[in-house]
Amino acid sequence: MLGRGDVRDAHMDTKAVWAGEDRYLVDRATQVPVVHSVAFGYEDVDEWYEVALGKRQGHIYGRNTNPTVAVLEEKMRLMEGAEAATSFATGMAAISGTLLALLAPGDRVVSIKDTYGGTSKLFLEFLPKFKVEVALCDTGDHAAIEAEINRGCKLLYLETPTNPTLKVLDIARLSAAAHRQGAIVVVDNTFATPVNQHPLALGADLAVHSATKFLGGHADALGGILCGRADLVREVYHFREINGATLHPEAAYLILRGLKTLGLRVRQQNRSALEIARYLQAQDQVEAVFYPGLESHPHHEVAARQMEGFGGVLSFALKGGFGAVRRFLPQLTYAHLAANLGAVETVAGPPRTTSHVELSEAERAALGIPEGLIRYSVGIEETADLIADLSAALKGL
Repeated sequence: MLGRGDVRDAHMDTKAVWAGEDRYLVDRATQVPVVHSVAFGYEDVDEWYEVALGKRQGHIYGRNTNPTVAVLEEKMRLMEGAEAATSFATGMAAISGTLLALLAPGDRVVSIKDTYGGTSKLFLEFLPKFKVEVALCDTGDHAAIEAEINRGCKLLYLETPTNPTLKVLDIARLSAAAHRQGAIVVVDNTFATPVNQHPLALGADLAVHSATKFLGGHADALGGILCGRADLVREVYHFREINGATLHPEAAYLILRGLKTLGLRVRQQNRSALEIARYLQAQDQVEAVFYPGLESHPHHEVAARQMEGFGGVLSFALKGGFGAVRRFLPQLTYAHLAANLGAVETVAGPPRTTSHVELSEAERAALGIPEGLIRYSVGIEETADLIADLSAALKGL
């Protein structure tokens, strides 16, 4: 079996299979067990006390830590090249827990207008209730973002590529600007995954994931992961252990199982998404295609520089608005019409029922999200079959 030192130097795909597992394999099992126990007992009270204080490795109570969950956290820590990692019940629990743990009344957050709808709600509705000032910038305007950072910033929150219009931000440039002001940099790496993008290596302090999506990959488990600086992760973990948004060990096991094929899945999804984006770009019924792998994408140069692959999600706007979406989507054979992404099956849907269902039509329009937009998360199916399916649905228009 590979030791931890060996895993640290291994390829990403090897880490996805082996990292973090050696300590918890029991009775010669080759797979990590699902530990359902709520409490963990100690015969020695002094040892129990040291574990409770964090001076010795171990587990006390399931709301705090769990052996199965610990394997997932360690695997993701190594895959993201982080000092520490912690987990959450959902991706939004990871995002909200990070923001609430690190911000206080009077602090100022700088972010972008194109964040995921739930994240946007945190910025527009919830953080202002706690007297946290929020400045949301036009996503493509790096100079404007830097100007807002220079006006004062406790935390810079980036999402790249964005959901659902696939805009790309220069992580290194904006992280440097934030650090000059002493700010913390958090990057949502859900769309890219550690296979395609490494925010921490580019200067970010924390990388957050909805593990529900590509990491798990099978649309059968909810979860969230935070990786990054040990001091910040400890602070967020403490908030989470008291707040109680704990990842269930069964979900951790399913995400662990999905992670082992992450590299294989994402590379296939990268290839298919680029080919499909190029196909759609040439179709008369399509008004616009949003995918950073296209040379026509306004942020293609930044994406090519900081990403190893352009991801498995694209979006495209149909001519005819939402009426065209209504006619088009039911004609797809190889796509679930559902509010999810990153699965082995292709998933498609409009932002008004998926990523930005929380927002009004006017709010979506203000974010540059047309009502005719379809988010298309490519699965691992044969690329030619997906293109034929799209072609038939477009002809149906």
